[in-house]
Amino acid sequence: MYALFDDAGKFHAGRVMSESDASLQVELDSGKRVKVKAANVLLRFEQPTPAELFSRARALADEIDLDLAWTFAPDADFGFAELARDYFDAKAGAVQQAAALLRLFDAPHYFRRVGKGQFRKAPEDIVKAALAAIERKKQVAAQIDAWAAEIVAGRCPQPVRDQLFKILFKPDKNAPEYKAVVEAAKRSHHAPLDLLKGAGAIESPYQFHWKRFLFDQFPKGTAFAAGLAAPPVRDALPRAAVQAFSIDDSATTEIDDALSVQGLGSGSVVLGIHIAAPALALAPGSELDKVAGQRLSTVYMPGWKLTMLPDAVVEAYTLTEGRDCPAVSLYVTIDEATLEPRGHETRLERVPIVANLRHDRLDAVITEASLAGEAAADYPFAAELGFVHRLARALKARREVVRGKPENFNRPDYSFRLERDPGCEADEPRGDERVAITPRQRGAPLDLIVSEAMILANSTWGGWLAEFGVPAIYRSQAGLAPGIKVRMGVKPLPHAGMGVPQYLWATSPLRRYVDLVNQWQIIACARHGRTAALAAPFKPRDATLFSIISAFDAAYTAYNDFQHAIERYWTIRWLAQQGVAELDAAVMKDGLVRADGLPLVLRALGSESLPRGTHVRVRITGSDALTLDVHANLVARLDDKATTAAAAAAED
Repeated sequence: MYALFDDAGKFHAGRVMSESDASLQVELDSGKRVKVKAANVLLRFEQPTPAELFSRARALADEIDLDLAWTFAPDADFGFAELARDYFDAKAGAVQQAAALLRLFDAPHYFRRVGKGQFRKAPEDIVKAALAAIERKKQVAAQIDAWAAEIVAGRCPQPVRDQLFKILFKPDKNAPEYKAVVEAAKRSHHAPLDLLKGAGAIESPYQFHWKRFLFDQFPKGTAFAAGLAAPPVRDALPRAAVQAFSIDDSATTEIDDALSVQGLGSGSVVLGIHIAAPALALAPGSELDKVAGQRLSTVYMPGWKLTMLPDAVVEAYTLTEGRDCPAVSLYVTIDEATLEPRGHETRLERVPIVANLRHDRLDAVITEASLAGEAAADYPFAAELGFVHRLARALKARREVVRGKPENFNRPDYSFRLERDPGCEADEPRGDERVAITPRQRGAPLDLIVSEAMILANSTWGGWLAEFGVPAIYRSQAGLAPGIKVRMGVKPLPHAGMGVPQYLWATSPLRRYVDLVNQWQIIACARHGRTAALAAPFKPRDATLFSIISAFDAAYTAYNDFQHAIERYWTIRWLAQQGVAELDAAVMKDGLVRADGLPLVLRALGSESLPRGTHVRVRITGSDALTLDVHANLVARLDDKATTAAAAAAED
């Protein structure tokens, strides 16, 4: 005697070895003996053997027409044996009964299970809906199969192309487009990115990087909403009695800062640091504030940028020459002989901007020799720039005493210029332009003047806000040891890297949201003095500041990462355009080397054991503008041990 039984939804059969009222001892074909509750036994039979029963029953079950079985089935609850007798014949044997059981069990859209071996047919509307869903599933499966075949054949279906970045970086694993790519990868034994690239889903490496960034950071697009006009500054601001000038690159449209110098030769000089003042017009909570608070910063990249504010708004507040511009001005009184700051004052005013000086036109002319009077100084504001340069060097030296070591500018910054078709300067890059990369030494005179003036303003205003008990967003660093990061917070803590007692960002309010927030707080102090804490938009322990810090930190990091990635793309393009086969470089660690004269770090096989700072020549063996990989092999070691030690020390 054999028995077929249900074990947690799985069917087994075996020889009955013994039986009691409540249970049976059953030996399976494997020889294993199991105890089975009598209530779980669904069918007893003499023949065929269990293995043959299942084999024949499964084959027969596939022949059962479910529509016909559903029609024959009674409206009340019924057993599988009853259906077998109605469907096959009144003498349906063990094979037919087992076939009916398997078919019923596998068709829950037609028959609902209501007990051990007991079923009830589903209502007609439920059956129709289930069949429609099954048909849709079959169609989707067929579509997935067809898409996968196309991808393997080197053609990318448009629906997959449209979902490219979602498939690769934020996949919905139930989506048919994703499943098609996974299936194609299995069939072709290729990684999804390589497979999609071969199928033509990626227009170009540049567009891949650009559109992936937009997918991550600007999923709703980069256009500003229509009708965002710049509100006027309604304050009756006095006109400053200064002649101010800015120092920026020619491509800079968001001119945030300018300088002025008064009293040269009098023994007491007043340095004016004038910051564009959108916060005088934009109100917290306004539509433009919401826009700036969503973007949080301007995004920079070679040949293009996404501004934090609409161009028309930037134009309204930028410090353009020939205009009297609303500004928040910090006036610092300096002892002309000792270059010691003696006091400061903050004013809200309109500042005459006499000139917009440009780095790229003047860096070669405004040299340390000309600023010191050792060479001809044939450029605007020569005397003022000479004084501010002396002051900048003194401020830097004092900060270095606090830092405990000098600031070294061993590596240059780099400027990228894309050569476009005439008349296309306003268009975003296509990715196939010729690119020129030129080094720009950090710490050059004009750079030093601007950076030290901004550090002075940001540190001074940070202390001033703290003195009045007005909260702000600060940047601090606990020390200079490797791995100690700059952190943002609301407490005026020391910034070891800068060598100042406190530091915030308030000098770029047209392109960084935290600067705009801090400018609102500074304006409150300028207007209300000691009672500013009551009038400032953000009060002590305001949770909004913490949310701004969190959002800004994430966005600013993502924007910087993208800028570095796209600069690496253009560097790889430059290597290809110039046909560069070999590079000179300095060894870093773990086989990495830094190229001379290019913003490029790459891995060079054979350099792993060389001391840090060793000067080497490497041969480019391959590059990929999509993955941004550059591969190289060591060709030769170029320097001796003494040079290596000096280079390593400079790197530190």
